[in-house]
Amino acid sequence: WEEMLTIKGLTVVDVYQQWCGPCQAVVSLLKKIKNELSDDLLHFATAEADSIDALEKYRGKCEPTFLFIGGGELVAVLRGANAPMLQKMIVEELAKEKLILEQGRERKVVKDEGLLDEEEKEEKPQQQENEESIIVPASKSYTVAIIKPDAVAHGKANEIIMKIQDAGFEIFAHEERTLSEAEARDFYQHKAAEPYFEDLVQFMSSGPSHILVLSQIEGTTNIIPAWREFIGPADIEEARREKPESLRAQYGTETLFNAVHGSEDSDQASRELAFFFPNFRTASEAEQDGEEEHVERTLALIRPDVARENRDEILAQIHKAGFTVALQKEVMLTEEQVRQFYFQHVDRDYFPALLQNMTSGPVLALALAREGAVHHWKNILGPPDLHKAKEEDPDLRAQFAVENAPINQLHGSANPEEAERELSFFFPKQRTLAVIKPDALEEHRDTILEEIRGRGFTVEQLKETVLSREMAEEFYKEHREKPFFIQLVDFMCRLVCHHTRTQGHSEVLKFSFVQYQ
Repeated sequence: WEEMLTIKGLTVVDVYQQWCGPCQAVVSLLKKIKNELSDDLLHFATAEADSIDALEKYRGKCEPTFLFIGGGELVAVLRGANAPMLQKMIVEELAKEKLILEQGRERKVVKDEGLLDEEEKEEKPQQQENEESIIVPASKSYTVAIIKPDAVAHGKANEIIMKIQDAGFEIFAHEERTLSEAEARDFYQHKAAEPYFEDLVQFMSSGPSHILVLSQIEGTTNIIPAWREFIGPADIEEARREKPESLRAQYGTETLFNAVHGSEDSDQASRELAFFFPNFRTASEAEQDGEEEHVERTLALIRPDVARENRDEILAQIHKAGFTVALQKEVMLTEEQVRQFYFQHVDRDYFPALLQNMTSGPVLALALAREGAVHHWKNILGPPDLHKAKEEDPDLRAQFAVENAPINQLHGSANPEEAERELSFFFPKQRTLAVIKPDALEEHRDTILEEIRGRGFTVEQLKETVLSREMAEEFYKEHREKPFFIQLVDFMCRLVCHHTRTQGHSEVLKFSFVQYQ
């Protein structure tokens, strides 16, 4: 155990007990992730809690626990065999550890409740005030979901979570928590006048619950009615009769013990979010406080053979995976350009085949933008080796392999540094000026800024200014002979020109990113 703590990079430890052994399905998943990411800084280990003193408090637990270790410190914990969440956390924590090693960023160390003594648990509420904010896109709606103690006690929590994800809901936060009686009373204060209130408080504080923050499924504008439709009526008999496929119909036992909770309306959802996740904030809220969601960029190449036949299908899967195509360019590469781009591969045995493939027709180059873009794109591509890709679950490279072609048909940047170099190759950096005009500034400023950053642009400078008539005329001088010139100038300085007390502002932004011409 002590030697494992000294390993450089991120180590994911599957903690198990002798009586049950490590979950084979999870072991297979970890092997698959290791092959896909092919990263020397990612390590996996299993640890038997019964034989390691440091893991003593994990003994007697009924679900697997995964410890994320970086620099000998605990940086994250996941409970339960939740495969999508485990895979997501591995990619995210590995990206964080690389930034720590490469750029000297501060490592966020956590404490796991399973290892805390009673005094430390009492201190935890004060510690939560300093925890890192959960920052999520402002363009989506959110709600609180609770897997209640009855479903957790019956071992159904992970099964319910998988069904939630299969239905298309996105989990932004997940915490296992046992409510105190006081917390249960506070949370259900809106039901205090109901005759079953005391029974509800006793039930909700009787054991662990799983608290989740959910985002809406594709095609919906408000998650709250979609989630309530998915869980079914609160009355179990009604749920079984009217919505037999709902979660409450499948997992509830009686009205109070109806397995899952859903916020009734947006006001209640906001209150419940603040109750369980005080650090939960949207990107626009974080931006107002000087924080910013980190949008990363990576290069994707669709090579000629597949670009001709499967272009639209691949683009659809890219959008489904949460990427924004910030820039797109179809280009016919020369032999010299291929050698320059793949200069690290020219001595490899496969390079002649790669050269022939890359010059056989137009290549589609894409600048993909999202949080953690480099590692996420690599993850869904699968292994570069087509034999490995086809042996495992069919990721994109396996799905779009060309028969009798030894070269995989999709490219992704290996790391953030390579992404910057490769993006500059296909999309040389340029600067442009953008102006948010007075009519849009007051009502839509934050939305426009969020959309700009979401598209992969970087705001280098931002200045709010008032245009005089002379400034507006100079700025639009190329339109001086146009019939709309006077109207345009009046609009751009309209409130100032009319000498009212309110000043008309325009927000000027200078963007720095690659522009496709």
